[in-house]
Amino acid sequence: MEDTSRTELLAVAAENVTFSYGHRQVLNGLSLRIPPKRVFGLLGANGAGKTTLIRLLVGLLKPQAGSIRILGEPPSPRLAHRVGYMPQLTALYQELSAQQNVEFFARMYGMANPSQRRQAVEEAINLVGLWDRRSDPVLRLSGGMRQRVSLAAALVHSAPLLLLDEPTVGLDPELRASFWEHFGRLTRQGVTLVISSHTMDDAAHCDRLVFLQDGRVVAEGSPAELRAATGTSDATLEDAFLHYVRRG
Repeated sequence: MEDTSRTELLAVAAENVTFSYGHRQVLNGLSLRIPPKRVFGLLGANGAGKTTLIRLLVGLLKPQAGSIRILGEPPSPRLAHRVGYMPQLTALYQELSAQQNVEFFARMYGMANPSQRRQAVEEAINLVGLWDRRSDPVLRLSGGMRQRVSLAAALVHSAPLLLLDEPTVGLDPELRASFWEHFGRLTRQGVTLVISSHTMDDAAHCDRLVFLQDGRVVAEGSPAELRAATGTSDATLEDAFLHYVRRG
């Protein structure tokens, strides 16, 4: 009973999750417990299982073994209004404008009030720095701009849990810094962010990190804890990552 109670308070609880594509095992008994109001980073090389894990959390895939609970419930479409999802590959409608795309996703997330939806769409587009390009079809935008539209679509309905797969890829340093400032504000407002990345700059902004290798968690802790565990006073997060993955 006590363990179940703690699980219900977690933003994400994954227990012994296994998933394979055919004969290729991607996740191997992975377990995570993510408390609310944190920026939680999933750090790993390409192929470590980050994207597959996020797709399992959002309910696009089902684990072949183990269990997942999101905000106390199994992943399902009924949680869509409580979860914002930004995929690694943009899922935008190329012929629609940036604003029309964000508007579409706001409707899909259940934002029925027109005036509230319009205000939320405008705020999201302003946040990602695309107000001047809001009327441009997505197909005319650069890759980095498309990434911004995708992030705006994930943020538009103010969900308590955001699952962001490589959200800062293709962004210039100034815009990336503004995103992290906003992510910090969101956690202070009670939002939980789960962010996958392979960059140490993103990792340094997280409250807590897991290092993934071959579908397994090889280390977990705050950035400071992970650096300290290397035993070297001037260790970087990159040093810490290499330390743990080599131990594997």
